[in-house]
Amino acid sequence: MKIKAFWSILLALVLTFSLAAAEGEDQLARIQAQGEIVIATEGAWAPWTYHDENDVLVGFDVEVAQAIAAKLGVTAKFVETEWDGIFAGLDSSRYDMAANGVEITEERAQKYDFSTPYGYIRTALIVRGDNDSIASFEDLNGKRTANSIASTYMTLAESYGATAVGVDTLDQTLSMVLSGRADATLNAEVVFLDYQKAHPDADIRIAAYSDEPGQIAIPVRKGEDSASLRAAVDQAIAELRDEGELTRISEKYFGKDITAVPTEE
Repeated sequence: MKIKAFWSILLALVLTFSLAAAEGEDQLARIQAQGEIVIATEGAWAPWTYHDENDVLVGFDVEVAQAIAAKLGVTAKFVETEWDGIFAGLDSSRYDMAANGVEITEERAQKYDFSTPYGYIRTALIVRGDNDSIASFEDLNGKRTANSIASTYMTLAESYGATAVGVDTLDQTLSMVLSGRADATLNAEVVFLDYQKAHPDADIRIAAYSDEPGQIAIPVRKGEDSASLRAAVDQAIAELRDEGELTRISEKYFGKDITAVPTEE
């Protein structure tokens, strides 16, 4: 009995010291100790993050996140969630980071730290083929748009005076435009081109483009606890860029390199 009591006390002490050590570690150290990094993604936004014909989660962001995880020496564990759940999950520490074509905005940068951008995209204003009432972003005033809830595109549409309706997936968004339930939608140009490639008979077109490309990056929680994680992700992105891996993944999913840093003309 005394021996059992001794080992019970010893085990309790080991657990106590282990917990104390874990509490003293920052987020990167905890991730590396666990051997995996938890990544939020939608899984329903091709070609960024979606399921292939075998129901396997694939996409540009999925492969980039996996490559970053490998650089950190851990496994990428993806958790699929709706767009607005991504940031709620970051806030509550359910996820370590997100990989979902997240664009850097001033509002988001106030709340989250972002990695070095790894993608650059233009926003396309998409309308039905016979819609001649919208030729610019300014024409959205008083119109009805469809977009993911709380997305950059929804916010942009509302900034031009549109009434934005929230939907869950790209297919739902474009279905609303095609049926006339929405006058337009905003999305990444490359996403529209990918959809058009899969649905060549869809009667939709791009009416206008944004002037400046948006910057796509990895968001993590703000604060000292996540500083080393962000730095490690930055280093991983830099190495993947130098190795040509970002370009390879981009060309695989988009048919072109969206990871090249834009140059001034």
